[in-house]
Amino acid sequence: MGSKMPGLVSLSYFLGVPFLLVLLGAALLHWRQTPARNKIPRAQKRREKALQQMEALAQRLRQQEPDLDPKPILELPLLTLAQKLQDEELSLESVLCSYLEQALRVHKEVNCLTDFLEECEEQLQRLKKLKKNERGPLYGIPVSLKDTFDCMGHDSTCGLAQFLEKPAAKDGIIVQILKAQGAIPFVKTNVAQTLFSFDCSNPIYGQTLNPLNLQKTSGGSSGGEGALLAGRGSILGFGTDTGGSIRIPASFCGICGLKPTGFRLSYSGIASAVKGKKSVTTMAGPMALDVESLVLSLKVLLSEDMHQLDPTVPPIPFREENPRLSKTLEELRGVGTPKKLWEQHSKVEKYQHEFIAKWRSLDLDVLLAPALDPAFYISYPAKASESMSYMGLYNLLNFPVGVLPVTRVTVEDEKELAFYKGYYGDTFDKNFQEAVRGSTGLPVAVQCIALPWEEELCLRFMKEVETLTKNQKEPKE
Repeated sequence: MGSKMPGLVSLSYFLGVPFLLVLLGAALLHWRQTPARNKIPRAQKRREKALQQMEALAQRLRQQEPDLDPKPILELPLLTLAQKLQDEELSLESVLCSYLEQALRVHKEVNCLTDFLEECEEQLQRLKKLKKNERGPLYGIPVSLKDTFDCMGHDSTCGLAQFLEKPAAKDGIIVQILKAQGAIPFVKTNVAQTLFSFDCSNPIYGQTLNPLNLQKTSGGSSGGEGALLAGRGSILGFGTDTGGSIRIPASFCGICGLKPTGFRLSYSGIASAVKGKKSVTTMAGPMALDVESLVLSLKVLLSEDMHQLDPTVPPIPFREENPRLSKTLEELRGVGTPKKLWEQHSKVEKYQHEFIAKWRSLDLDVLLAPALDPAFYISYPAKASESMSYMGLYNLLNFPVGVLPVTRVTVEDEKELAFYKGYYGDTFDKNFQEAVRGSTGLPVAVQCIALPWEEELCLRFMKEVETLTKNQKEPKE
């Protein structure tokens, strides 16, 4: 017995050392995090001040046009609005004022804005000086941006306190191109903390609600965009997508969104909470109220400027027609990394090739698949995360995918949900059932999928689905 005591003493000693190290590490972490947490109240005050500036600009513009009725402007589709601005049937001031006022109204209801881009007033004045032949296709169009898009002088937080008070030194490339094509970026929108959630909440700016049902989440991580667009506080927005972060908010909020093939659009000047992701590529993409708006935005972005500003983006202009893909461009990925990571990359690449081979053996052009919907109750995305597998698959495969609403939840659907057991009948299936109950009237969306680099075909398919859906909704004479 006595001979074992030294061993026990030694064991307790070595168990105690890690414990002390853990305590020391926790104390150090707390010490490091405290300054970051102290930034949060300052950030909240900055947002409050920014929104006051936004309201002040709306009032100044309103004074220039006191008889302005924003309702007809807010109801215009993007293509019609763009044409009316080009033809000077509408003034730049009236359009910006309409969207400033509506964005503020939506924000007060759902908490979707994180920042006001006060430089939008200067952008408007610059655009007014252009000759007609110098105007870009987005001339005068107000555009909203997910928090992660760099705008000079503004934070890109990813919902993390550690990224506060680190304003961008310059505009990101997509923002530069949007401005060059005549757009007026005017607000930034809320995100999920770290971007790795399909809810939309963070300790800095709080929870964003779904304007279609305030007890539901707007989805994430581009949930601020989804909510703002659904409330018509913006007509064109931009998000990012790692595992559904454009498509889930689009699905939950009843709007359209496109996740392009990785590297089709530049990702330079877009913040990320985690650097170095290779197996799954994060993409930037447009979000809007209809498919034609997505088409226009992609046409605008795929200009010569995109490749010139970011040579890592392949020089593939927007194709009005949809030619058959003759060869797959070599993927732009890979740096020296540990062996296991390379093995993972190899397995992903193998799976991609197997999936494409199966696709072609079935002679498919495009694929229609379920989206994740209807909108979940707030806090449920974390409880039923497995349900996003429908979305994440196409990030892994690096396929372009669009989302658009096709119908709404009916009373009959709600009744059938009571008998839902799921595939496994486990806690996650039960949580999914709880997450989507009480959704009568909320939108149900589908995903439209194409092979890599076939964004144009994906959009064409989305337009066919959109047209078919509208025809079915129209009353028969």
